[in-house]
Amino acid sequence: MNVIDHVRDMVAAGLYSNVRLLSSLLLTMSDNNPELFSPVQKYQLLVYHADSLFHDKEYRNAESKYKVALQQKKALSKTTKVRPAGGSTPSTPQTQGCQQRARKVSECLPSEIEVKYKMAECYTMLRQERDAVAILDTIPTRQRTPKINMMLANLYKKAGQERSAVTSYKEVLRQCPLALDAILGLLSLSVKGAEVASLTMNVIQSIPNLDWLSVWIKAYAFVHTGDNTRAINTICSLEKKSLLRDNVDLMGSLADLYFRVGDNKNAILKFEQAQMLDPYIIKGMDVYGYLLAGEGRLEDVENLGGRLFNISDQHAEPWVVSGYQCLYSKRYSRALYLGAKAIQLNSNSVQALLLKGAALRALGRIQEAIIHFREAMRLAPCRMDCYEGLVECYLASNSIREAMVMANNVFKTLGPNAQTLTLFATVCLEDPMTQEKARTLLDKALAQKSDYLKAVVKKAELLSREQKYEEGIALLRNALANQSVCVLHRMLGDFLVAVSDYQEAMDQYSIALSMDPNDQKSLEGMQKMEKEESQTEAAQEEDVDDMEGSGEEGDLEGSDSETAQWADQEQWFGMQ
Repeated sequence: MNVIDHVRDMVAAGLYSNVRLLSSLLLTMSDNNPELFSPVQKYQLLVYHADSLFHDKEYRNAESKYKVALQQKKALSKTTKVRPAGGSTPSTPQTQGCQQRARKVSECLPSEIEVKYKMAECYTMLRQERDAVAILDTIPTRQRTPKINMMLANLYKKAGQERSAVTSYKEVLRQCPLALDAILGLLSLSVKGAEVASLTMNVIQSIPNLDWLSVWIKAYAFVHTGDNTRAINTICSLEKKSLLRDNVDLMGSLADLYFRVGDNKNAILKFEQAQMLDPYIIKGMDVYGYLLAGEGRLEDVENLGGRLFNISDQHAEPWVVSGYQCLYSKRYSRALYLGAKAIQLNSNSVQALLLKGAALRALGRIQEAIIHFREAMRLAPCRMDCYEGLVECYLASNSIREAMVMANNVFKTLGPNAQTLTLFATVCLEDPMTQEKARTLLDKALAQKSDYLKAVVKKAELLSREQKYEEGIALLRNALANQSVCVLHRMLGDFLVAVSDYQEAMDQYSIALSMDPNDQKSLEGMQKMEKEESQTEAAQEEDVDDMEGSGEEGDLEGSDSETAQWADQEQWFGMQ
């Protein structure tokens, strides 16, 4: 057993820090004395040293060592292919023994294919996706393992090479028909659910208790075609089966789907149930934090962020959650930093892109925000919040025409549901010439989903402009019967002030502030109410003084009942 064998054993044992030190020393010895180790041993040392660097996350250094190792292997292959000039060597016991030893050494050598895969991983971590694809493409198709095809598929998909991505995902499923992430990859590339299911049919029929898989594929086919309602119903039917009840992944998918259809109440409920099933869950918690922040539960958001950081700070989700806590606390620069950090950890995090886009928009950097919302749209074309963020950017820069075109395209692409109707109406509200169209769109949205919060808010804004306060109060009371959120209580307070119902308005503002103590609009509404109330009291006192100075004093003094009525009225106004 030589020193190289000891290094190999330490690699197998996971002693990478030891491998790094020893291999570094041995490579230096080899550089100073090239005859010390054979070319085969030099190749082994280079790969083992690169493996230790990869383990320490020194990806650029590891990539350079892997590259040198491949050059060494290439030179080694050339020398082994050299044949005597006189033709084939006669087979003797001695030559047969040499060939057997050579095969044994070759089997112990690190695989050249594995080295190329590790190089691709380095390139991916360094965000050099083109280099990753290039090195993997040098591996012959027949020699590609499932993990190589999976990496290629993901890289092709990210680069927009959909046909190549589909081919690679299908190759993964040919070798591993239960590779569910590959199935999701195909569905995300618009491959029909029936075609994907056919790739797994043999294994479903041959293995017991896998009948649920075809339903699972059907559910996620609905997800990726944007048919969220049917996706929810299908996943609920899966969850009801005893064998899949309380599965945390299905629970998380349900939460995300409820969020997509605007049912925030059920989305939060499902996220909470997922947390109860798995206290260490990270996936989807960025959306959960966003929903909590939107309801003004910033203390809960802060606690969630802290808990996620304790689980792992190498995922985007903890940074996104903390970012939303800062965004809704109006610490926009901090939110921007946290969003950028999350994207650095996961460039495909849609919620991180939305967070950073929102922070940039709040800081007035509209064009940069538009870039981030467009990237989020590319990654998640069925998520309405990506389009909403982009439309809000256009409106913030007074680009009404661009906003109208985008809203119209979303309406045509995703269909006339409550969310697309409300988004279209939001843009129409910005143009005085399209107010009536906005009303029609909002009425249609509320007819489809009477408790859709954004539609209720926009309809209330329209009624406020038209000074239809009683109609607005009825709308908000109906909405509050189903969901108690800060914005509805605050808007109801505004409407009640408009009809001089100051006492209940004060109650509504107080409820809103109890839900979100940082809600500036509720504070402003309360201050405005107090100002109007004091003006009303002053006007009443002036009326009394005018009546006293106009000769009506005797009449007033002569009537005890009228005096009592005025006293009651003054006391009533004082209560307000």
